[in-house]
Amino acid sequence: MNEIKGYHAHIYYDETTYGQASKLCDEVAEKFGVPVGHKHQQPVGPHPMWSCQITLTPENFAVVVPWLALNRDGLTVFIHTETGDVLKDHTEHAIWMGSVQPLNLAIFD
Repeated sequence: MNEIKGYHAHIYYDETTYGQASKLCDEVAEKFGVPVGHKHQQPVGPHPMWSCQITLTPENFAVVVPWLALNRDGLTVFIHTETGDVLKDHTEHAIWMGSVQPLNLAIFD
């Protein structure tokens, strides 16, 4: 479980920032050719807000994440590793850009 197989970057938003987040997710997909998931309009999984998941590889992490840092325009981005240990991936191995949000970790019990 010491190997990072990939990363997920979750863009967080609400009804007032949905358009901004949608544009950001579309731009990431177009610019970097990375998989972008569904733009949820409700909290899903451990995420306390609406979110969209961007799937990253260890190889494209170093390009996409700095771009997100410079272009997130105030949106919160939650990034975590994919090692196979979902609890640690969402806690100890997590990176936050913007405000840290309380995750629903009970789903990992």
